[in-house]
Amino acid sequence: MRASKLNKQILLAVISGILLFLSFPKYGAGIVAWIALVPLMYSCREATVASGFIRGFLAGLVFNVGLLHWIAFVIVNYGYLPLPIGIFAMLLMAAYLSIYVALFTAGLVYLRDRGIAQVIAAPLLWTCLEYAKSHLLTGFPWENLAYSQYIYIPLIQIADITGIYGLTFVIVLINAIICDLLSGFIGGLERKGRKGLLMEITGGFLILIALWGYGDMRVRQMREIMDSAPSLDISLIQGNIDQSIKWNPQHQDETLEIYKALSGRTSPDTSGLVIWPETAAPFYFQDMGLRSREVVLIAKNSASWLLFGSPSYIRKDNKVSFFNSAFLLSPEGGIVGRYDKVHLVPYGEYVPMRRFFPFIGKLVAGVGDFGTGKGYYPLLMDDRKVGVLICYEAIFPESSLAYKRMGAGLLVNITNDAWFGRSSAPYQHLSMTAFRAVENRLYVLRAANTGISAIIDPTGKILSHTDLFIRTALKGKAKFIDKGTYYMAYGDAFVYLCLISLFIILLNPFLRRKKCWKN
Repeated sequence: MRASKLNKQILLAVISGILLFLSFPKYGAGIVAWIALVPLMYSCREATVASGFIRGFLAGLVFNVGLLHWIAFVIVNYGYLPLPIGIFAMLLMAAYLSIYVALFTAGLVYLRDRGIAQVIAAPLLWTCLEYAKSHLLTGFPWENLAYSQYIYIPLIQIADITGIYGLTFVIVLINAIICDLLSGFIGGLERKGRKGLLMEITGGFLILIALWGYGDMRVRQMREIMDSAPSLDISLIQGNIDQSIKWNPQHQDETLEIYKALSGRTSPDTSGLVIWPETAAPFYFQDMGLRSREVVLIAKNSASWLLFGSPSYIRKDNKVSFFNSAFLLSPEGGIVGRYDKVHLVPYGEYVPMRRFFPFIGKLVAGVGDFGTGKGYYPLLMDDRKVGVLICYEAIFPESSLAYKRMGAGLLVNITNDAWFGRSSAPYQHLSMTAFRAVENRLYVLRAANTGISAIIDPTGKILSHTDLFIRTALKGKAKFIDKGTYYMAYGDAFVYLCLISLFIILLNPFLRRKKCWKN
């Protein structure tokens, strides 16, 4: 009987892991996230701290393996390592991320044993742990819970106040309420318990109404602002260059011709902005060789601004430092700005802990380890400022926030997702990028080598996008927006409030014990 009960609890944890995975693109739907944690929470009703940790770890492992299975594909195809090593590395990453889910369930049990209601403990714990995951060890906020809601435009508007963590908090809160409701139906409740549950349900319902109402109001306000702002013609060029030949010198002229042809056919009707993806120019543009002069001519002939990715370098004291950079050319062909990527991809652009894992090198071909840029400094289009996010810098709210605080009126994300193949990763990457538009109330223009390229408005709505692995250009309009947000002014104040509240809850038993000793 005991073994059968344990098996049921394990099954519930596995179900939660599957539901969490099915909350995200491309295989799932965001609506699932609102019930995904219920089985896991329910399985921990009578658990110990240790068994709660194990169940959380199991749920997290199922979730993260489903979410990050593409890591094995990248390592095998571009790291040229055997399949078993690729799978092992993916499992290692999934296991690390699963610790945060394990700490969530262990903390839930610990606080329950000290009289803290699940409906209070669960959202605080998950939000604080998600914030920790997003910052520790360079941070990996890949598909935090709120990102599952990217297509539900009214719901995500709260991000301009709380960032993504406010929506995460509400999702976990609703999961906790549903779990309490389920427990009440199955286990039965006394009159006092029924009253408390009714208060939880009413409170959750009112929060959802307030969330939706705020979102609807903000969407209407932003549409008025967008309607009155001057527009800019833009063209996002998706070259669809095969990753296996991208850095081959024999194919550089062919690559340049592809971008030249696409830019010529789809350049803006008036002086606009043409955007190429990350490292679209797979040579050192700064050397101003024959290929570089061809790029300059493209800007001149289109009479538009041209923003594109290219590696760069700095020589100092007989040492060469390489950078993953973005260059901005004026319609006259002059170099008006360069941005060097700040937040690098581990094992994609540099190799951390190389001495501990000597068998793992950089997974992306090209130059050696990249250096870190000096900061998030906008590029100037005359008197207008553009913030550039290279690759997965777009998944870090701090990057976009830094640009917003420096007066950027437009965000551009150039990326190369070719190495993800046709996995769910390109869809996941796009879902996170949409939130940068809401937090900062800016248009986000995303140019991706193999897709998905997209135009995202300040409400987070994806106005248009391309498909994967096609050679095309996406034309449209964008607007420079000058609208402050609470998130711009105060950043992650909501998370800090959650951290303080959790600290007080954890400290309270010790303070009471100390008071008893004094008496």
